[in-house]
Amino acid sequence: MKKYNSTIVRMSLLLPVLLLALICNAQTGKEHKYDIAAYVWPAYQPDDRAKIFWPEGIGEWQSVMDDQPKGEHQPRKPLWGYVNEADPYISEMEINAAANHGVNVFIYDWYWFDGMPFLEGQLDNGYLKARNNNRVKFYLMWANHDVNLTWDKRNAGKQNDALIWQGAVDREQFEKICHRVINKYFSQPSYYKIDGKPCFMIYDLNVLIRGLGSVTKTKEALDWFREETKKVGFKGLYLQLAIRHSGSNITGLGSDNIGTQENVVNQLGFNAVTHYQFAHFTNINRDYNDIMKSVKSEWDAISREYRIPYYPHVSIGWDNNPRFDMFRLGIVKNNTPENFEKALIAAKQYADLHPKQAPLITINSWNEWPETSYLEPDDKYGYGYLEAVRKVFGSGK
Repeated sequence: MKKYNSTIVRMSLLLPVLLLALICNAQTGKEHKYDIAAYVWPAYQPDDRAKIFWPEGIGEWQSVMDDQPKGEHQPRKPLWGYVNEADPYISEMEINAAANHGVNVFIYDWYWFDGMPFLEGQLDNGYLKARNNNRVKFYLMWANHDVNLTWDKRNAGKQNDALIWQGAVDREQFEKICHRVINKYFSQPSYYKIDGKPCFMIYDLNVLIRGLGSVTKTKEALDWFREETKKVGFKGLYLQLAIRHSGSNITGLGSDNIGTQENVVNQLGFNAVTHYQFAHFTNINRDYNDIMKSVKSEWDAISREYRIPYYPHVSIGWDNNPRFDMFRLGIVKNNTPENFEKALIAAKQYADLHPKQAPLITINSWNEWPETSYLEPDDKYGYGYLEAVRKVFGSGK
């Protein structure tokens, strides 16, 4: 039945969640001294503007529900069902599950297209209205990428060059974005800060520079953002970037090379870098343990090359076949909870070797079901990925 039924969902979820909470509270957790931050894809909610991609009105659950076996790909289904993640009751359940397993920060993908925000409902109506949101802090990653038809399964892979929304913005739109996030989100009690500065991540540096016009104009805009943040009483802005491969170059308006990623990041005064997905910087069509060898080499290279902190990133997997009717090559193999746990141990070791920076580790993700990279429990491993986090970092308070 492709619609939400709140009564059925609540009755089916309440007992196992209460039992899980009792079990977790009975366990003696390790001291929770790490910030384990999972990216959140806020697309599992009713949203009229999103019906251009998912006309049934339940967000991208539509693609996940319709997923079929093909090639090496086998569908996975959410153990909690196709819940409305913009429902505060559902958010309370998810927050408890996250916190009980050591995840204490959510990084919400945040969007702005055609002069207005997109997919804010899960954050505004779910998380921020949840009575227990003090258990898991949050911050924003501005997902400032272009949007084509990839989210539309009916056309994905067939007309992907069709541009629906442009991610680049000019200075006027940039200032509207900054005022919105400062006034609406930075002031929230559970907003995540480092050194008293609210964290804000940018997804695509190339697109940011393209919209603002140049590196110089981008620096002026970011400096303005920092000053506006100070005006409302914060110590400043803690600006993060989701980088690509350590040797990447940044391009300008005409796709001209305007400098190495490292040099441009330094020019713009970013405070720190991390990654969003393993697929952004290494070949993911192989065994997870082989991928991790490349990942750890990447961490070491960034640590040598950058003068600012790198927060180690761990992706759970990659397989975006749920978004397509045809089989898509490129699937992470053997990404079991046990191997994911080994990756978390490596990230913990990296954090321990860099004690002067915040003990932050990012994970892709809380709920990227269409890319098969999520912590939420599924019908294959149950709570296995969440349990891996708890084993390495302990349960939350």
